Amino acid sequence: MNAPTAFPDPKPVPPYKHTPLFPLGADTAPYKKITAEGVRVEQVLGKDMLVVSREALRALSEAAFGDINHYLRPGHLQQLRNILDDAEASDNDKFVAFDFLKNANIAAGGVLPMCQDTGTAIIMGKKGSRVLTDGDDEAALSEGARDAYLRRNLRYSQVAPLSMYEEKNTANNMPAQCEIYAEGDDAYKFMFMAKGGGSANKSFLFQATPSVLTRDRMLAFLKEKVLTLGTAACPPYHLAIVIGGTSAELCMKTVKLASARYLDALPTHGSADGNAFRDLEMEQEILKMTQSLGVGAQFGGKYFCHDVRVIRLPRHGASLPIGLGVSCSADRQVLGKITKDGVYLEELEHNPAQYLPAVEQALGGEVVKIDLNQPMQDILGTLSKHPIKTRLSLTGTMIVARDSAHAKLRERLEKGEPLPEYFKNHPVYYAGPAKTPDGYASGAFGPTTAGRMDSFVDQFQAAGGSMVMVAKGNRAVAVREACKKHGGFYLGSIGGAAANLAEHCIKKVEVVEYPELGMEAIWRIEVEDFPAFIIIDDKGNDFFKELNLG
Repeated sequence: MNAPTAFPDPKPVPPYKHTPLFPLGADTAPYKKITAEGVRVEQVLGKDMLVVSREALRALSEAAFGDINHYLRPGHLQQLRNILDDAEASDNDKFVAFDFLKNANIAAGGVLPMCQDTGTAIIMGKKGSRVLTDGDDEAALSEGARDAYLRRNLRYSQVAPLSMYEEKNTANNMPAQCEIYAEGDDAYKFMFMAKGGGSANKSFLFQATPSVLTRDRMLAFLKEKVLTLGTAACPPYHLAIVIGGTSAELCMKTVKLASARYLDALPTHGSADGNAFRDLEMEQEILKMTQSLGVGAQFGGKYFCHDVRVIRLPRHGASLPIGLGVSCSADRQVLGKITKDGVYLEELEHNPAQYLPAVEQALGGEVVKIDLNQPMQDILGTLSKHPIKTRLSLTGTMIVARDSAHAKLRERLEKGEPLPEYFKNHPVYYAGPAKTPDGYASGAFGPTTAGRMDSFVDQFQAAGGSMVMVAKGNRAVAVREACKKHGGFYLGSIGGAAANLAEHCIKKVEVVEYPELGMEAIWRIEVEDFPAFIIIDDKGNDFFKELNLG
């Protein structure tokens, strides 16, 4: 063997100067004190060490997930109000923004969460070098999140794989995603996020090539990709774009943090050291591009996005990961910290009423009232008289069914059995409710992303079902073709206003079939003045096709 037995004398190298990849500025968030219990300072080896109890971690996490399902940041609420005050906003932009403000006021009562999809619990902690705990931090933080979901009217959305194809709801919204980093000095800092499935599904990684790194090519690339976001995740969005990254996973993690405005205090220029930075000029360029698309706040207009964050990262010379993601109308994240003075949580807005206009405006244009208790053929006949984009007010009976229920019904058809009569006689609403509070007919009960049920539509309509579908977001070409072939309709409801729907529109809820599916069971609901728009009609017209989303 010719391998050397020892390392040769090392060549001299310059002293190492460390540059943080994410050099963030000062934390300017307003905080409220949760408790002073469970925090003390001890001397260890001559240094003051912050000793944090397990209960302090648990209590902070529970408070965080309670708050973010009911309250929003003042900045987000102000952006909604800005839409109402903007002369360039469409009537539909204003209608959606006003509905979101009403929804925020209902959620702020602390009973109904702002969205029926109360999200995956995501926790990021940065533990200072002079912070001591018992080492069970992930369990304590997860327990706090679990307690918030058990004690409040929040939905359990997590399913555990029992085998490759068999799953079961965990019935407590666990597990949480918990990541703890070593960073800082004498404080323990956190970001808590409740990430719903709709916005999580609008996270995209593109492995591009360095040839895209010119202004015109990059803007053309991003315009094409931004259109693929569609409206299923309840715009207006906080859009995050990350260009570069030392790995694909770092690129996508940066997308998530940027969408939460966690990286707003980054520098606005790069350096030879390779630090991340925000490109403010490109942010404005992309924002103007989103305003020109015509997609608007779900039903056409200017406000596809509230704002845009563009982060540039260093990269391997042969790679160019590009990430896109959004925070939706349920803009749920909050900062927390534990210091020698106690346990603190970012102060969210508890009085969203101040952002409402003084007098309710007539928004969204003329409304057509639809009686859902008439025979299905009469409902179809009434809808057929009106063009796409028509605003509707629905009153009567709807059947609620999502992915798992659709799969059960498809099994019947494939066995040669017919669809149940209730599925033929009533519109189907794609949704899954949160827990029902005492004294309410329903928990938060907003629409699910329609695209998840696209593959069922032609088969179900051919069997006499799904003739009128109600949900959120754009749909595949196959749905448009099925509606034209079978005489069906797809109606778009406002995504992100689940508390408002539960408070004012949903009058009765009962299980019809498959109670073992939990929130995915088939339900019958009675609604009153339930808002919707005609998106796809029986003639093959598709509102989203006009916006290049169909």
